[in-house]
Order: sequence, then C-alpha cells, then structure tokens
Amino acid sequence: MRNLYFLRLIFVTLCLCGHTVVAQSSPDKKESDPYYTSFDGVNIHYEVNGDGFPVLLVHGFISDGATWKKGPLYEDLLQAGYKVIVPDMRGNGKSDKPHSPEAYENDAEAKDLMGLMTALRINSYHVVGYSRGSIITSRLLVLDSRIKKAVMGGMGADFTDPEWPRRKMFYRALMGEPVKELEGALKRIKDNGLDQQALAYLQKAQPSTSHEELAKIKQPVLVISGDRDNDNGSSEELAALIKTSTSMRVPGDHGSTRVSKEFSVEVLKFLART
Repeated sequence: MRNLYFLRLIFVTLCLCGHTVVAQSSPDKKESDPYYTSFDGVNIHYEVNGDGFPVLLVHGFISDGATWKKGPLYEDLLQAGYKVIVPDMRGNGKSDKPHSPEAYENDAEAKDLMGLMTALRINSYHVVGYSRGSIITSRLLVLDSRIKKAVMGGMGADFTDPEWPRRKMFYRALMGEPVKELEGALKRIKDNGLDQQALAYLQKAQPSTSHEELAKIKQPVLVISGDRDNDNGSSEELAALIKTSTSMRVPGDHGSTRVSKEFSVEVLKFLART
C-alpha cells in the first residue's frame, strides 16, 4: 500500500508539472478585482454588469477589456437590458501574463472564456469580438455550443491561414526583429508599458480556424467591418465561409469602427433580431 501511495504521488506531481504555468502577474492587480482562475492556474480579470441576457465582449490585440468602454457599444448593451461580461484576455490588462509560449497554445484563450462562463453559471450567451477578438470568437463558435449569436468585427478571412504572414510579421517584430511597418505599434506597446513578451507569444500561438470548421457553424453570425478596413483581409470573404452569417460594412477604418455609433447600432439590431 505504501508503494502504491508513492506511485500515485509521483504520477500526480508529474501531471501537475506538465500543466503548470509560471504566470507574470499584472502590477495593476488589486485584491478587490474579480478574477477567474483558469484551467492552468492563470488568473483572468473580468467585469460583469447588468442583469439581462449575457453578452461576452472579446477585445483585440494590444488592448484590454477596458477599451470597450471607450465606444458606445458597452453602455448601449447595458441600456438595452443585457448582462455584459468583459474579460482581459491572458497576456493583457489586469490578467496574468505568462512568459512561456506553451501558455498560449491549444486554444488557451477560448478555454479561459468558456471556463469563465461556466464559473458564472451562464448556459447561453451572445459573443462580440473585434479584430483579434474575432479570431478567438471563431474558436468559441467551434468549441462552445452555448453561444446563441456571434459578432465578428474588424476581421477578414486571412486568419484562416495557419501560416498567415501578418501574424508571423508581428511575432518577429515583438521578438525584437526590426520591422519598419510595425514601428508605430512597437512604440505604442513600449509607451504604454505593455508586456511585449506576452504579446509576442500571443501572436506565435494565435489560432486559425479552417474553412471546413467555419462551414459547420450553425449559430447566426454578423461579420461587420469598416468601409475602409481590409487590414485582415476581406470581411465579405470571411462571411462567405460561414453559411449562417450576414456581412455588413459601416463607416470607419480598423481603429475607428469599433468605437463608432454605427457599429453599436448594427450590433444591437443583430442581437435583438429573432
């Protein structure tokens, strides 16, 4: 019996070692902030406001959940009677920022969000993603049957390529390789004191969703981009891959569309549609 006990102890220890993540905690972290501890021990900061049907907002790259409050959509959702859940994705904001590439692999971000919704006892919800948040939204649509409707904003079809050159270019720049066209983005990261290493690993492990997976999505999806936004490929091409989607353009470029009133109006109309 004693030998069996030690064998079990060794097995558990090895399992834990294989799944442990050394997480870089956020310096902005406060004891009063709400956190969800994810599957690998990474702490995910989030906010919940409102009491109606849940809407999960998924922010983009070089960003955090607070950026949703800079545009009208956040308040418009609350005024319309929704419960609004706004997380900081791992590597961003007040959430932990692991400094190991493995911490961002195998749909870690989608698993964070699914685990958070389970912890909040949410059995059905809408999800709104923008830019990189739309990439993660596509993974949720593949992995989580609780989604009722989804919005993919500021995203074209380019992310479906596992070897997407733009993703690889961002990774190289974040790892220190000079990339002239990304000098502005790197300056913004440094000026704002963001965790460049965590952001690099986010790009390295950024998931792609295949055409075959997108074709199997059954939930209604709104694919919406600015009329001057093709930064991530054609949103019309993305919509064509999702049989249940509606494609729409509103005024704006990649940076301005998310914070525009037109974007908020169209998202709310889509979510309210029966």
